Amino acid sequence: MTKVIDIKTREQAEKINELASEAPYEVWLSTDTVMLDARSLLGILSLVGKRAKVVAEDDVNPRSFGKLVDKMA
Repeated sequence: MTKVIDIKTREQAEKINELASEAPYEVWLSTDTVMLDARSLLGILSLVGKRAKVVAEDDVNPRSFGKLVDKMA
């Protein structure tokens, strides 16, 4: 399951990190060249100014995942 977001600021990156750390499932961020654990703040900071896919396992509730990604954007 994936959704695309633009990571625009450091503050947004920190918020993504917090939300991913609280999620009861693994959340990843993916670009054309890298896939990172969204709980890694250092990794997320390297994506500021870029578009990334938010990725989760297929067995995650789509509604729950959608709400999480909406909070990240």
